Amino acid sequence: MTARVVVVGSTNLDLVVTTPQLPRPGETVLGEDFRTVPGGKGANQAVAAARAGADCAFVGAVGSDDFGVRLRDSLVAASVDVRGLRTVPGPSGVALIAVDQAAENFIVVAPGANGALADLTDDDRAAIGAADVLLLQLEVPLPTVVAAAGAARAAGTTVVLNAAPAASLPAELLDLVDLLVVNEHEAAVVSRAAEPLDALLELVPRVVMTLGARGALYADRFGRRLEVPAPRIEAVDTTAAGDAFTGALAVGWAEQGEAAIAHTLRWACAAGAACAERAGASSALPDRATIDALHDATYRGTP
Repeated sequence: MTARVVVVGSTNLDLVVTTPQLPRPGETVLGEDFRTVPGGKGANQAVAAARAGADCAFVGAVGSDDFGVRLRDSLVAASVDVRGLRTVPGPSGVALIAVDQAAENFIVVAPGANGALADLTDDDRAAIGAADVLLLQLEVPLPTVVAAAGAARAAGTTVVLNAAPAASLPAELLDLVDLLVVNEHEAAVVSRAAEPLDALLELVPRVVMTLGARGALYADRFGRRLEVPAPRIEAVDTTAAGDAFTGALAVGWAEQGEAAIAHTLRWACAAGAACAERAGASSALPDRATIDALHDATYRGTP
């Protein structure tokens, strides 16, 4: 059965420059290559889910500029259903990204049209209700995120929230989350605790924490905890690796459920690693065959 995933989130055009080192405050450094790449956490995760094998629909907003046309076309090219993608007057979202020789990056986002995603239509709610998984992030207005999560809960659709960018979250949203996905920094911000994992499990029933090159861990309120290592790769650009991981995680959960979380966590780690081996946000997001190949090469024989 094909997994059905709906993503409610952002889409940006990424303006990416590579540089020998990232600038410090007040410092100017000379860049090297420059490229423009369709991105945004929501759109990246939608493309990642589609390439990982899901039937994926996207709810978001682009501007009435040329960037908006390109962003829409990039989603269509990835076989993402864009019937929920609005076009609003004004500029599309833009992300300014610098990537250094160690594949580290910094990102500054101007939300543009993403800030206009202020409500859900009846069609949006119907799509969410028909999905196996609703995948959310925090680059669109928070009331819209809460409304989407509420629509999913009412329909019995699993709610996966990637709490990025990091923010303190209201209880009305956390109460609707089935699975929270965070990196270590995001975990500290959301939990506001020195020991974030235990604190997060007081807020949501299940947590996946990404650990960068070390892999990822899963924990739930029912006492299950497991950690998996990441594949060993030569990282080129980590910009969209987290989105590749999260998109694949949503697909794996939709296909196999909680019982197969160990396999799904390894598969998502393979997706993130495969993405980091290539440059360019959405263009680096791996397809299912690539994920399977790296997964099998890394974890063959693991129960």
